Amino acid sequence: MENRAFYIDYHKCVGCGTCEMVCSLVHEQACSPELSRIRVVRYRKKAYNVPITCAFCEKPPCVDICPVGAVKKGDSGDVYVQSEMCIGCHQCSLACPFGHMNFNFNKGVAFKCDRCGGDPQCVKFCWTGAIQYIFPQVGLDFKRTAFSDQIVRELKE
Repeated sequence: MENRAFYIDYHKCVGCGTCEMVCSLVHEQACSPELSRIRVVRYRKKAYNVPITCAFCEKPPCVDICPVGAVKKGDSGDVYVQSEMCIGCHQCSLACPFGHMNFNFNKGVAFKCDRCGGDPQCVKFCWTGAIQYIFPQVGLDFKRTAFSDQIVRELKE
């Protein structure tokens, strides 16, 4: 798999839930935010929306904590759950510092983003462009530009 990562610009997210719906539909054949691998945290009073999905950590705590080895990191860097091995102990969910690991209570197993095999559907259907799947260096360039723009605005004041 290419060395791409999710870049999420929460300033662009309107909280529509399209990413959640398409994800759950693709993976679970149901439109249900609870079954989505991406979740939008909504701050309604402040009108902020923050899409959250797996960070595919270099040293994933979810892999280290799984007592049966159901959560694995592949050679390509993908972190995945072998659901047939999962015993439903929730340790991976508790270990994730970002709250990215999910749990399917109907099936009794953990689940997480798999980047749709390198073609993330949440990115394709995000009509605001809040979710992108890009090379990490491009994301860093976006952040540097945004930070520099902020400094320039402050200098003009």
